[in-house]
Amino acid sequence: MEFGGSLSHVESRIFKYLIKKRKIKQTENLKEQSYRDHSEPQELYQSLEQNSDRLRAIYANCSDVIFHAFTIGENKKALLMYIEGLSDSKGIEDFVLTPILRERIGESSEDLQSVKHKLLVPQLKDFNTFLKCIEYLSNGYSILLLDNETQGVAIGLTRWEKRTIEEPSAESGIRGPREGFTETIRTNTSQLRRIIKSPHLKMESMIIGEYTQTNVVIAYIEGIADMALVEKVKNRLQSIEIDGILESGYIEEMIHDFPFSPFPQLLSTERPDVTCGNLLEGRFAILTEGTPFVLIAPITFAALMQSQEDYYQGFMISSFIRWLRYTFSGISLFLPSLYVAILTFHQEMLPGSLLLSMASAREVVPFPALVEALMMEISFEALREAGVRLPKQIGSAVSIVGALVIGQAAVQAGLISTPMVIVVALGGISSLMIPRYPVGISVRMLRFPMMILAGMFGLLGIMMGFIGIVLHLCHIHSFGVPYVSSLATTEGRQLRDVLFKAPLWMMDTRPTLTGGNNHIRQAPNQKPEAGREDEG
Repeated sequence: MEFGGSLSHVESRIFKYLIKKRKIKQTENLKEQSYRDHSEPQELYQSLEQNSDRLRAIYANCSDVIFHAFTIGENKKALLMYIEGLSDSKGIEDFVLTPILRERIGESSEDLQSVKHKLLVPQLKDFNTFLKCIEYLSNGYSILLLDNETQGVAIGLTRWEKRTIEEPSAESGIRGPREGFTETIRTNTSQLRRIIKSPHLKMESMIIGEYTQTNVVIAYIEGIADMALVEKVKNRLQSIEIDGILESGYIEEMIHDFPFSPFPQLLSTERPDVTCGNLLEGRFAILTEGTPFVLIAPITFAALMQSQEDYYQGFMISSFIRWLRYTFSGISLFLPSLYVAILTFHQEMLPGSLLLSMASAREVVPFPALVEALMMEISFEALREAGVRLPKQIGSAVSIVGALVIGQAAVQAGLISTPMVIVVALGGISSLMIPRYPVGISVRMLRFPMMILAGMFGLLGIMMGFIGIVLHLCHIHSFGVPYVSSLATTEGRQLRDVLFKAPLWMMDTRPTLTGGNNHIRQAPNQKPEAGREDEG
């Protein structure tokens, strides 16, 4: 009896576990189904009263949604809907209501097509489902519905408050265009179209987000971009099932190849000229409604170390500045860890006078070099972040004054040494040479494990960390393009725009891995010659 009772108890627990697992599976399936099934997919009714009741129920407690019922001609009932603040109410009155109501239309011609001919608006779109009605209405269109019609018309009279075009503060330059993207996607696409006027510039739209219904545009140049790559990114975007997209960072995190890599695998920029330059090299761009940051891929590590000003200045100046970037990026990554390794394990590498000077400076410091470096680096990053988050009027003052006051007080109190302050300050300033903010963040973040390895194993630990970073960079890729492909290539033409910036008249081909469909960028033999006269 005991054996049978225990067996039935085990069977009961197994049965409860299977039921619980089945319920969890059903809940997950329902959640997935809720993302796939959009609300109100039904077709419009023929009765205007039914359509009006349905739409009023959908937009119940929405005071900004305007319902305007009126009659066309003698007895044709109509309904005009729009969202206040997204649609142009003055334009609706002048170009929709006035033309419709100005003339009395006979009963035989009171249909949707006859009414559309009266509208003085070029952008009209027909629809026959509640889903499309909600989509158009949410994007600022006005909706016109008639009685005894199973179709409606969306009227393109959108108007909302938007930020003017300004220079991007994070990507400012001495020479080059001063325009940046805004939060309005059609303003951004128009800036691209104004630079690249060719009809080969394609822009495909899609909607992502169950509740936000965010408009996303994929831009590429047909004939230059690899269409297989374009199809890949479209498939990745279409597979996103989420309740809302508030910024392009949501999309970036959902589509990149290596989510646990500290290095960015898509380039984010606010500059139309940078976007167009990458499009001309065979890459694609993702524009998102509500943010000025455009995503560009595929990219390489060398592309992230380039600035837009490299192409607006002479090649010798640009090459020199690029070498400065790579040099100071290495200083930012390795200088604090080298200081910790030498003071902890390799004091014999320093000259005697320098060693005595540093030893005397550290004589009153109670912490080992590793703890001292970690304290200073964390304090430096905290001050930098505080300066970014504070209002502009006081942010820079607080960060600079805070660093000076805290550093001087810490040295006088004997908590840290003067050489450590110099090392940390030099490493922090060096990271500002990196033109892309996400890359600078990655380098600054990697300083901490490098310092820990240096404090544990000395120069051997630094070598281990460097080899690990290089192996990781060689492993990752961006949409099939290896991350260090431009640095590891043996083709001389592909090295003309990597460590050095060759003269413009020498860069007659596009990068092989992104612009292979249309390899030729410009005509050859365009080197200027002194005294050469124009032919013809």
